[in-house]
Amino acid sequence: MSACSEIIEDIEDLISSQDITPKERYANKKDVTARVKKQEKQEPKEKPIFQSVVPGTQKIYVKTWGCAHNNSDSEYMAGQLSAFGYNLVDDKKLADLWLLNSCTVKNPSEDTFRNEIEAGVADGKHVVVAGCVPQGAPKADYLRGLSVIGVQQIDRVVEVVEETLKGHSVRLLQPKKIAGKRVAGPKLALPKVRKNPLIEIIPINSGCLNQCTYCKTKHARGDLVSYPPEEIVERARQAFREGVCELWLTSEDTGTYGRDIGTSLPELLWQLVAVIPEGCMMRVGMTNPPYILEHLDEMAKILAHPRVYSFLHVPVQSGSDAILAAMKREYCREDFEKVVDFLKERVAGVTIATDIICGFPGETEEDFSETMDLCANYKFPSLFINQFFPRPGTPASRMPRIPANLVKTRTKRLTELFSSYEPYQERIGLTQRVLVTEISHDRRFYVAHNKSYEQVLLPMKENLLGKSVTVRIISATKFSMQAEILDSEDAWKECSVVSEENKLQNGYINCPDFEDTSGQEPPNVPEVTPKQSPLFLYGLIALLLAIVYRFTWKLLTDDE
Repeated sequence: MSACSEIIEDIEDLISSQDITPKERYANKKDVTARVKKQEKQEPKEKPIFQSVVPGTQKIYVKTWGCAHNNSDSEYMAGQLSAFGYNLVDDKKLADLWLLNSCTVKNPSEDTFRNEIEAGVADGKHVVVAGCVPQGAPKADYLRGLSVIGVQQIDRVVEVVEETLKGHSVRLLQPKKIAGKRVAGPKLALPKVRKNPLIEIIPINSGCLNQCTYCKTKHARGDLVSYPPEEIVERARQAFREGVCELWLTSEDTGTYGRDIGTSLPELLWQLVAVIPEGCMMRVGMTNPPYILEHLDEMAKILAHPRVYSFLHVPVQSGSDAILAAMKREYCREDFEKVVDFLKERVAGVTIATDIICGFPGETEEDFSETMDLCANYKFPSLFINQFFPRPGTPASRMPRIPANLVKTRTKRLTELFSSYEPYQERIGLTQRVLVTEISHDRRFYVAHNKSYEQVLLPMKENLLGKSVTVRIISATKFSMQAEILDSEDAWKECSVVSEENKLQNGYINCPDFEDTSGQEPPNVPEVTPKQSPLFLYGLIALLLAIVYRFTWKLLTDDE
């Protein structure tokens, strides 16, 4: 037995009854603060400053948070940088500059955005920020000294990147105007590098007509401004010529489209349906209930069209009229139910997706029960459940909040309700036509969608991407179905007819993804040699002229 054991037979003997208690020890101290040992802050690496920027020699890393509109903006910025000669990379460690496109909807997404900025600066990278966060809060401390591209200035990304690489800070936040009139944004015909070469995302308008008390996006995107229908239709035609087989329409509220220019969403959709090639599909983006109510008849006809997905995202946010009023949502529960019931009655197999905010300020147990009742009645197959986050500068951030533990409890209750049903079990054994456009995150399956925009996983057979095939559902989970392919390969249908120079091989274009977080190698795909951009050739000529000029100037000065 050790000497220690002889003295202390039990660990409890370390504390005797005569010892002073912690309460007595700190009785004479008003406050006891736990102090965290400060870690030594490492100095950021020094950024390389380029006196002159030669396109083709610098590498750019692009990362995007948020909605389809943000993704479209990033694709446009990547397209312009690529056309000018910059190399887009998906390994941020190799990049000279990080272009970070942000989302301001929730606190966590902004926190991640801020952390990424700090990581880039610490690693000695040039950083350019874009998106709704810097547009809505340009004076935030962590944005100080950074170059900023406003949501309506994405067509000037090349000059911002060029100046940033030279060590300058550029801020372009002003709204886009033509002849003194505000427009929805840059021209839709700008070059684009698509994250998925089979999917074209078209923003049809910017901003909205609402004044929701919790929404920070309004501060960034502003009031409604719509693109002209002819510009949208021409962009769709161009995308289909380039081999795209799926069209996504996006905005902060697609239902408001055209109210500022004397047209409407159904009028635009009918024009787009007319140019969608056989086998291709269109997905209509999110719409709020008030602005779709007056178009229900036409919307039902459009969603039933064979080239339009029978899918609509209609965020309700709460099942309580009292909370909807506090949110200033400009509709009541009955309005939302009218939209859902009408579309379910008129459109076979329609999928309605919706959003719920749990724990909005002032939400009582009765209010939340009404939300639970709404979700239980409809059993939405796609339900986005969010805890309330007070966004700085919004009216809701000044409202008295309910306890955080209650917010978490209600979020958990609604999540458990959503997890209690499986919407796709009845599909097992059905034969469906699906369009294959993506690869699953684990890269084990191709991802297709049926007419109802339900996710169907298929085996990874060669040449399947971009094809429309007949399948039989063999199993189902909460969020997707698995299927077997019934068609022989010669019966697989191409989704669009494109010229040979634009034709995709296995559904891929030779361009980098913005960020691959899978950690796995992509499938072997034959490379497509891209057609050289005229802008790159102009840049090369300018470089040669500059070299000749400097050489001549040096000769002349040496003679002197």
